Amino acid sequence: MAGRRATLVSKKGQSGNPKGRPGGAKNLPTLLEEALNERVIVAEDGGQRKITKREAIVKQIVNRSATADWRAAKILFDMMQEFESRTDPASSETSDFTTEDEKVIQQLRARLRDKKRESDD
Repeated sequence: MAGRRATLVSKKGQSGNPKGRPGGAKNLPTLLEEALNERVIVAEDGGQRKITKREAIVKQIVNRSATADWRAAKILFDMMQEFESRTDPASSETSDFTTEDEKVIQQLRARLRDKKRESDD
């Protein structure tokens, strides 16, 4: 019997994987969506209010970018570019930024590249 495999024969109408994924089991995107939509209490302007974790994350990224946290600024710029390219395919050709805005963005990108090079060395 060495080398022989046992084969299971299923009954007519029976699924090939009867145990399968249990009902109600959630996939990763569903779990992530639910986690991001959970509400948390934040202290803001001397008071407290409830916001979603998604909102809290965005606020933290924006606030850290404003304090010259270059990693947060890169994440923020990448997010902005991603959303702009999703909303309007032609937006890559035309920009809502002024010439001055574009100069600031290019300067920030150059600083980020320089910081990355320094950390890689």
